[in-house]
Amino acid sequence: MKFSMIFEAQMADPSPEHERQVLHDCVEQAVLAEEMGFDRIWAVEHHALKWYAHMSASEIFLTWVAARTSRIRIGHGVVTMPFGYQHPVRVAERAAMLDVLSGGRVDIGAGRGATRQEMSMYGVRPEDTRPQMEEALRIFASAWREERFEWHGSLDIGPGAILPRPVQAPHPPLFMACSKDDSLRLAAEYGIGALVLGFAGADNIRHLRRIYDEAIAERSGERLVSTVTNDHFSALCPTIVLDDAERARGIGLRGQRYFAESIAHWYGDGPVPDQRTEAGDDAAALEQGRERLVARLHEAEIPVTPSDTGTYNADHAYGSAENAIAYVERLRRIGVDEVMCLIQMGTVPQEACMETIRQWGEKVIPHFRAPAGE
Repeated sequence: MKFSMIFEAQMADPSPEHERQVLHDCVEQAVLAEEMGFDRIWAVEHHALKWYAHMSASEIFLTWVAARTSRIRIGHGVVTMPFGYQHPVRVAERAAMLDVLSGGRVDIGAGRGATRQEMSMYGVRPEDTRPQMEEALRIFASAWREERFEWHGSLDIGPGAILPRPVQAPHPPLFMACSKDDSLRLAAEYGIGALVLGFAGADNIRHLRRIYDEAIAERSGERLVSTVTNDHFSALCPTIVLDDAERARGIGLRGQRYFAESIAHWYGDGPVPDQRTEAGDDAAALEQGRERLVARLHEAEIPVTPSDTGTYNADHAYGSAENAIAYVERLRRIGVDEVMCLIQMGTVPQEACMETIRQWGEKVIPHFRAPAGE
């Protein structure tokens, strides 16, 4: 089992001064993650989603982290792939350059960037997001393999070369953001890894793992985007771990509530998230938020799924190291290949983030890497 962290650069009270501090704090967390034995960091790419994610240029953030580390893998989780955001050749060039400079540590995840806010910033049409994401994946897989490359689809490219060539052959591993059953099936058909939201809890992750495995077993190979497959299943794990388990749970639930309110604002027309940082009765607030969402979906005659209400589930790796170990053990039994820790949430103080990383490195990760029988 692998262990990673994901960065949104999320923040309450996003003044320019606070924004700068949070971005530098994220770098410090990533550097400590390598020291503490984590295998990978992921950085999102979002645009103009104030409060929720200020990580608009993840290629710069990841390069900065790569320069300060030597071992930990550097993951785009994810790049917004529709062509209005960035040309696929430019993404391929940037990723190859980082792969060279980092010594072959790059992973590339694909995403649609399909919020109305983001699409409006770049003139992207909703109906283009999925087909252009797939075409971009095919362009990468081909361009990185071939010394002289050309492409004639909805884009006409080349002939020419992607320079420099990546270190990893035939190319850096490919992944895709997956939040629903259909996206899991697509990732399996494409032959790429799945980056799965885990807010809905272990039972939903078990369901998603089964969907992914079934689609892998049934795929014909016709939709594979590359000559190599990457059947890697990574699941999000919200977590805060401190010696004071009650305080850790309070900080974690406050952070999760902020995360849920931020998602609801940009993905569901909810109000601006509550900017308070102190913990309160956030478990009850999360439950109330879940009930309101369920009622709204029922009113609109939309079937409710665990992923729809997942951000309001409070059953995660909050508390002591023993609490985190117990939760990760559930994920291990499900067959999760990688536990993707979400620690940096908008109201979580830096000292709690850093202590959580230390606790995972000293107590949680070693528990799952000890030889059998020890």
